[in-house]
Amino acid sequence: MSNKVWVISIDMGYGHQRTAYALKHIAMDGEIISANNYKGIPAKDKKLWIQSRSFYEFISRFKKVPFLGDFAFSVYDNFQQIVNFYPKRDLSQTGFVQKSIYSLLKHNWGKHLIKKLAKDNVPLVTTFFNVAFMAEYFDYPCNIFCIVCDTDISRGWAPLNPSQTRIKYFAPTVRAAERLELYGVKKENIYLTGYPLPEENIGKSESILKEDLRNRLVNLDPKKKYYKKYKVLIDDKLKKLPSKSDHPLTILFSVGGAGAQADLALKIVNNLKDRLNAGEIKLILSAGIRKNVFDFFKEKIKDVKNVEIIYENNFDDYFTNFNKALRKTDILWTKPSELSFYAMLAIPIIIAPEIGSQEKFNKRWIENSGFGVAEQDIDCVEDWLFDWINKGYFAEMAMDGFIKGERNGIKNIKKHIIRCSGL
Repeated sequence: MSNKVWVISIDMGYGHQRTAYALKHIAMDGEIISANNYKGIPAKDKKLWIQSRSFYEFISRFKKVPFLGDFAFSVYDNFQQIVNFYPKRDLSQTGFVQKSIYSLLKHNWGKHLIKKLAKDNVPLVTTFFNVAFMAEYFDYPCNIFCIVCDTDISRGWAPLNPSQTRIKYFAPTVRAAERLELYGVKKENIYLTGYPLPEENIGKSESILKEDLRNRLVNLDPKKKYYKKYKVLIDDKLKKLPSKSDHPLTILFSVGGAGAQADLALKIVNNLKDRLNAGEIKLILSAGIRKNVFDFFKEKIKDVKNVEIIYENNFDDYFTNFNKALRKTDILWTKPSELSFYAMLAIPIIIAPEIGSQEKFNKRWIENSGFGVAEQDIDCVEDWLFDWINKGYFAEMAMDGFIKGERNGIKNIKKHIIRCSGL
């Protein structure tokens, strides 16, 4: 399937780009197209994208302001709210989001991009619903596929007339697939595929993942509390564990695309400073592609040992280095974004405070699945973190992610593209 489809994302935050990156190897010219920032984009279109990104990043950071921040964000978040799943009912009624998007489409928002891509007459795969709506509205000639990036989704993911749409959806969870049906999308246009996790962290027959997990369990279960209970299971799935891990106990803290968690990361560093300087633990801070976050970390932690910063000036290099760092990561500390799915790489998650309705539902999915736990008081992080490690709690979460996780997302997505498009 190399170079057989257009893969379209948006460079607003990391969620849509990270999802698209996993499919780069099947993209035309090996390139992910950013709908909001491609060569030749009309000035009018770019202005609309910039305004929406700037507002989201502002409101995400403003959320930290006492009282006013929460109030302002709640008003914004109301437009992307995910309503209660039960009782099951028809949720196809058009809302404010769809009406706003389609009013812009009537003024040719996105038309230039779709007509440009249509010349190659190949399937289009996008990680952002607006782009799927554009493709359908402007009569893209081939199949249109949309990859869902969250465990549960709002009505905004389905188009204005969902029962009539020809958009085909790749759902990462049963709940996301069921939501699309409630929103009016026909069942034959919904494929339960799982999330497209990076193949470089899995390997053939999961050889890479199993090797990483063997070393991870040694760090996460130093007292062998979990191993003593589940020795038979571990020996059956992973064979013999090494006597010593190939890396120190390592936590990776990921700052979101808006950079709103940088202060939280610094607080973690300060509360674990003694353990870090003593070499008992390593902390990786992921600054993403934000130079200001990288500079902030570099200045604030220059006197603390065993802290690594991941930063690149472009998405491809950043995701490559992030995925590489995950192989020596024992615990992923992140808000419940698209990284929630990375628990299925057998990496337990400490859940930072969520931002937005979809992250609230992602958090619930992590906890209900047994893949992670919400952070506690950061001032007491040394107490609860090592208490949970010594009791084997994180080891259990890692094994739950390994046993329950669906890791064939890329394979399943490719299979459906080939079948539907005759590639």
